[in-house]
Amino acid sequence: MAKPQSCDTFVALPPSTADGCVIFGKNSDRPDDEVQEVEYYPSKEHQPGSKVMCTYIEIDQVPKTNAVILSKPAWMWGAEMGANQHGVCIGNEAVWTKLNSDDDLTERLLGMDIVRLVLERVKTSKEGVELIGELLNNYGQGGSCYESTQLSAYHNSFLLADRTEAWVLETAGRFWAAELIKEGVRNISNQLTIGTKIDMMSPNLIEEAKSSGLYKESDGDFNFSLVFAKDTTPVNRFVNGKRLLEEYSKEGKFGMRDMAKILRDEKNEICRLGGGGLSLSTGSQISVIPTGASLSPPLHWFTATPNPNVSIYKPFIFCPDVDLGDLTVSPKFGADDPLLMQPRFSKTVDRRHALYKGHDNFVKLLNTENPMGLMISQNLKELEDKCVDDMMEILQNFDENSCKKVSQIFKHMCNIELNFYKIG
Repeated sequence: MAKPQSCDTFVALPPSTADGCVIFGKNSDRPDDEVQEVEYYPSKEHQPGSKVMCTYIEIDQVPKTNAVILSKPAWMWGAEMGANQHGVCIGNEAVWTKLNSDDDLTERLLGMDIVRLVLERVKTSKEGVELIGELLNNYGQGGSCYESTQLSAYHNSFLLADRTEAWVLETAGRFWAAELIKEGVRNISNQLTIGTKIDMMSPNLIEEAKSSGLYKESDGDFNFSLVFAKDTTPVNRFVNGKRLLEEYSKEGKFGMRDMAKILRDEKNEICRLGGGGLSLSTGSQISVIPTGASLSPPLHWFTATPNPNVSIYKPFIFCPDVDLGDLTVSPKFGADDPLLMQPRFSKTVDRRHALYKGHDNFVKLLNTENPMGLMISQNLKELEDKCVDDMMEILQNFDENSCKKVSQIFKHMCNIELNFYKIG
C-alpha cells in the first residue's frame, strides 16, 4: 500500500492565546489532483431506526444531528476537518503502526467519516473522544483513502477542541489512547505522539497489548507510541510545527494570524506544495473559539482552495439563515459517481467547484510571473487582512443583529474572491 505524506493539526489554549481563546488550525494535505469542498449541513432530525451511508458502509443514525461545516475531499462522505454548532472542532491525521496490514483496505469507516460523525453527534470534545471509541469498537476503521487505483489505507489520529479543552486521540487498529490538553499548545502530524500520559483509553488496552506480545511490564511504564508505532523517528513536520507553536505563543498573544503563519509555512513543509508524488495542502481551516464567560460564537475560517499561501481564509459563523452559497460545492453525479460504481473508481469525473476553477486559473497566472497575477495576489491578501479585522470587531460586540451581518459572509467573500480571479 502507498504511504502518502500528509497533514498537520494544531491547537493553542490559554494562557498562550490572545483574548483567552482556543485557536484550532489544520492543513488538509491530500493528492494534488484532489478537490476539497466546503459544505454546510443544517441540524436535522431523523426517524427511529434510520441509517446513514458513510463513504463505504452504512451505520445506525442518531435521532438528531448537529449543524456542521466541513472541509472535505469532494468524492467522500466524510471530512478532513470541520466544526459544529456547539464549537467543537476536529481534524485527523494518517498514522502507521505495527498493526497496519492489508486488512486495512477492508471497507469500514474512514478516519474522515469518523471526523464527520463526531461533529454531527457531540457537544464537547470529550464526548467526541468517547464516540470515536464506540465507533472503532462497533465498526472499525478501514478502506482506501484515495479516489484512485492507488490503494492506500492507514490508521488515524485526531485532535479535538472546544471552548474549554482539547484532546488528542491516537489509534492502532481497534486500540486507542487519548490525552487531555487543558492549556498551552499541542500539535499532531503523521506519527503517534502519546506517551505515558494517557487520560482515556480503549478497554483493557494494556492487557491486550501484553497478550499480543507488544508490551511487557519489564519494558517500563506503558508508552502508547513506543508500543504501537511502526517508526519512532520524529517526523520533521511534527517537530517543526511544535517549535513554531511554542515560538509564536511564548508571549501569550497567539491568535488567528499566528495560526495562519504556521499553516502557510513552506520552509518547514507545513504548507505542502504537491508535485512529484508529494501531497498538496488542498484545504485549510482556522477556528477561533471564545472561552470562559464570553458570549461570542466561534469564528471559523476556510480556504476551500489549495495552498493557503496563494489562498485566502474566508469566515463563517453558525447563525440562523446561514448561507454558504454554492461556489465551494462540487458537482454531484448521483448513481454515476465513481465511488458508487463497481468496481469503485473505474472512471474519473471533474469534481472541481467554481471557486476551485477560478483559483486554478489564478495560480497558473501567478506561475507565469505576470504582473496581473501578483497584483491580484496582493489585493486578495489585503482583502483577507481587512476581513480579519472586521470580524474580530464584530465578535467583540456580538449580538442578535450581528447574525444578520455575518449569515452570508462566507458566500460574500467567495464571490469577491472569484471576481478577482476573473480580472486575470
